[in-house]
Amino acid sequence: MIKSRLFTPGPTDVPPEVLNEMAKPIFHHRTARFREMFAAVNVGLKKILRTENDCITIAGSGTAGMEAAIACLVPRDKKTLVANGGKFGERWVKVARVYGLDVDEVELEWGTALQPETVKQKLATGEYGAVITVYNETCTATACDLQAIGAIVAETGAILLADCITAAGALPLETDAWGVDVVAAGSQKALMLPPGLATLAVSEKAWALGANITSPCFYLDLKAYRKSVASDDTPYTPAVSLIRGLQVAVDTINDIGIETVWARTAILAEATRAAAAAIGLGIYSRQPGDSVTALSLPEDIDDSIRAKLRDKYGVSVAGGQAQLKNKIIRISHMGYVDPLETIGMIAALEYTLSDMGVDIEIGKGVTAAVAVLKDWE
Repeated sequence: MIKSRLFTPGPTDVPPEVLNEMAKPIFHHRTARFREMFAAVNVGLKKILRTENDCITIAGSGTAGMEAAIACLVPRDKKTLVANGGKFGERWVKVARVYGLDVDEVELEWGTALQPETVKQKLATGEYGAVITVYNETCTATACDLQAIGAIVAETGAILLADCITAAGALPLETDAWGVDVVAAGSQKALMLPPGLATLAVSEKAWALGANITSPCFYLDLKAYRKSVASDDTPYTPAVSLIRGLQVAVDTINDIGIETVWARTAILAEATRAAAAAIGLGIYSRQPGDSVTALSLPEDIDDSIRAKLRDKYGVSVAGGQAQLKNKIIRISHMGYVDPLETIGMIAALEYTLSDMGVDIEIGKGVTAAVAVLKDWE
């Protein structure tokens, strides 16, 4: 029997204690019991996201959260700058246009990120009401300098919306200190849950702009969620079992300490990159983030490597999307993953590449990774 291990950038592995909590009998959500649980979850989420802002949790994927923010908070009378450096930046361009926004799409070469200087130049015109960017573009494993971008946007009347779906709980994120007005997170990434919840942290600056917008949606109307969260409740039926699991996951992260989690994610990424260099695999991104690593495949090796890794070793990684199909594999370092699993994943990758005809020295990547991971804490 081969144990399955998820190294995909969502969904990620879920800890047994979270699964056990979600398997307990369901209870009614319009009760004091639910409100107490939901209040505790919101306090815990604020610690992880480093914010005092309202945290809104929606039954839906991260896309639902980002769509709600775009629909309800972005001014209609000014331009919206949207960074498109991959499939998820591309998605936010499409969503913004669906809602009739005046979109200035900044098309980026894949593997690069939105530059703070570009934002500064654009916003200096006074024509922009919002900036939308992806902190960590999952399809290219590329991170932007969100802190620098936030400092620029904070000096203007515009708001900053950040897709932090593969960043929240994995990469350093100081929502309030960096001036990020909307942070979007998804349950199936570093928060260590199955898919099904989106969380938004929303600043007072963003709420003020949203007050002047007639929301063109019903279920995703953030005003309704803000009204309900004030009494530790939801406007519509919540995903009770997922929120039960979220309480356990959030408590686990906060017991460890979010700074420790950031450091652990970084060292797993560093070890993986060191292993890749040792066996001759390139790092695709020019600005790699630590939550996901994209490795360039050798010539004559295609996406079939993923099935071989999964079927023989139980290791699931993600492939490339669109123009990167058959060119990269993507490996997650988020959430419930540790050094032993990472070393095993690297060994499996070495064996599989060798089986597929790549001339590599078995164990060289593992040795490089172990040298990095000796400093694990």
